[in-house]
Amino acid sequence: MLISLERSGGFAGISKTIEIDTAKLPQEQAQEVQILIDSANFFDLPVYIAADSKQRDRFQYTLTVEDDCRQNTVTVAESAIPNNLIPLIEWIMSNRKIG
Repeated sequence: MLISLERSGGFAGISKTIEIDTAKLPQEQAQEVQILIDSANFFDLPVYIAADSKQRDRFQYTLTVEDDCRQNTVTVAESAIPNNLIPLIEWIMSNRKIG
């Protein structure tokens, strides 16, 4: 499975990306991220999740997951991240350096 998380916006407006190939992860980590993807119902999420109001200097996340014949890309404003997606984004951010 291939995972890409792009974080853009913020105070400096800089875009940074994390890319993960789960085939290169230890089996335990690959299983953990799979559980988080399943728990988030990631492949059922809409393409865009907007915030109620535009807020300056906030991040926007674009998360893409490719798994066998399934692929989904979700773009979400930082203040609109659904509770079921937060653990997945936090896992990616804490297990890989952004750069």
